Amino acid sequence: MKYVLLTLISAMLLSVSWPTYGVPFFIFFALVPLLMMEHGISKFSNYKRKGRIIFGLSYLCFIIWNIVTTGWLYGAKNPDGSHALMAVVFPVLVNSLLYSLVFQCYHWYKNAQGTYWGLGFLIALWMSFEKFHLGWELTWPWLNLGNVFSDYPKLIQWYDTLGATGGSFWILLINVLIFYTVRTWEAGRKKKDLIRNSSIVVALMAVPMIISVIKYNNFDEKPSGQVNVLMLQPDLDPYNEKYSKDSLAIEQDLLSLAEKNSTGKIDYYIAPETALPGRGSISETAFEKSLLLNNIKGFLSQHPGSVFATGISSHRFYFNAAQAPSEAYQINNGVWVTSYNTAVQLAPNQPVQVYHKGKLVPGVEIFPYISVLKPILGDAMLNLGGTVASLGIDKERKSFSNPYNKGKMAPVICYESIYGEFVTDYVKKGANFLAIMTNDSWWGVTEGHKQLLSYAKLRAIETRREIARAANSGISAHINAKGEITEDTFYGDTTALFAKVNLYDTMTFYTRAGDLLSRFSMFALGFLLCYFFIEWFKRKTKKA
Repeated sequence: MKYVLLTLISAMLLSVSWPTYGVPFFIFFALVPLLMMEHGISKFSNYKRKGRIIFGLSYLCFIIWNIVTTGWLYGAKNPDGSHALMAVVFPVLVNSLLYSLVFQCYHWYKNAQGTYWGLGFLIALWMSFEKFHLGWELTWPWLNLGNVFSDYPKLIQWYDTLGATGGSFWILLINVLIFYTVRTWEAGRKKKDLIRNSSIVVALMAVPMIISVIKYNNFDEKPSGQVNVLMLQPDLDPYNEKYSKDSLAIEQDLLSLAEKNSTGKIDYYIAPETALPGRGSISETAFEKSLLLNNIKGFLSQHPGSVFATGISSHRFYFNAAQAPSEAYQINNGVWVTSYNTAVQLAPNQPVQVYHKGKLVPGVEIFPYISVLKPILGDAMLNLGGTVASLGIDKERKSFSNPYNKGKMAPVICYESIYGEFVTDYVKKGANFLAIMTNDSWWGVTEGHKQLLSYAKLRAIETRREIARAANSGISAHINAKGEITEDTFYGDTTALFAKVNLYDTMTFYTRAGDLLSRFSMFALGFLLCYFFIEWFKRKTKKA
């Protein structure tokens, strides 16, 4: 019961640390009880199957954490209107399993090489896992530790140097040092060691925050320009209304919303993810002939000097299997089609600027590792009210230039806003502000849409770019370069939000270097594994 209690304490501390309802400071010692549980069972218990017990308890901890923080996924619905149980069960079970495997590897390594080497291995492995979790097809970095301070931007201004992955390293290091402090006190009861180690822990907590507050108070970067942005927020039900209402009626409501709120000069109108066409999609080979897109250009002709950026569903046909990309699916004999979650920017007498979403939501927009998982799961991962096949992507980020001013917009689409290094690629392409187009209404009034908005603050700090965020149903927001929400809307309102968005051109160290500490951790992990195998080989040789 002692070890179960320690496990539950870690689960509670991890859960209550999370935005947008928790207090992040608990995260600094959230893993300590779990580490004490592992150490106690490994060193002081008589259990025969210690590894299995540690794995089971760590899995219990992580599954509670996942349920509490991401249980809102249950709000997703199947096409028949019932709650999509698989939308929450699969991510919770798999993500918890992955974290448990990380902890189990730490247990094995620590038993083989000792506590100190094991703690270094834990940091390197956890950091490498978070980096891996940002890139594979089952990507789900929602619970990466560095995200936990997203509601406290004043304390993490140094993310412009090391990013949210630097925050993960910071949190892991402090947890390990607190555990080390507890263990040395239990082993020796020496006040001198306790005071020294505690002082180091407090300094490592406080110094980054002090530096951050100083950076916050002295932020004086001069913008290269300013644009007037109107973010459109239609309240369009994504399950019923969106796919039953006439496309022209949806567009007319959107343009009426824009017209109603067009007071003064507007440089950018920004609409949410897949705001058009509703049911179906728009052919990419006929953008210039599309009635829907030409209606927007007609609207812009009444507002000279304005551009209109919006999310759309689009597709492209192929009539030769050799030309069709891997994600294309056959609809008739000799006809293949690829669907896209797309952002476009429109201006009169200008070619349509196009970007296809590059980070897809597993199970809804992409069937992860389809050749392996589909024979096992069938269509379970696709039948969530989204697409029926994996979408196509753009392999490189883009920025949309404005023919009338200095604005260069990064068309960040929904889920992409969780990925720090990924978003920096827009800035490297010249973007001087970020436009997040999102549909936050899939999960209803839950913590999901609040957390997604909160994570956007991290991207503003990392890149030092202001954000104009247009959401279907909500929350639309203007976020400044210090990660503060300066204006926002209410969830569920049909409204528009006006903001004067500053343009910045300088690149932060994080934009240039990316997830530097993650790459260093991967190198350290490789070294520690090599060291393990060398020591193992030496022991084998000595015995022989």
